[in-house]
Amino acid sequence: MAKIKVTQVKSKIKRPENQKRTLEALGLTRIGQVVEHEATPSILGMVNKVKHLVSVQEA
Repeated sequence: MAKIKVTQVKSKIKRPENQKRTLEALGLTRIGQVVEHEATPSILGMVNKVKHLVSVQEA
């Protein structure tokens, strides 16, 4: 599987609770933080749910 790097670029303040929980599930807690994940369908679905808060790059 390919790896992706997910970076939080916007704040989770004033966002719905499900988006906050999705960021936490991805391992993101602050702006500028980068985490690396396998590009599985479940991870890609979570990234798609908060695509306006994160940026994604191939690792």
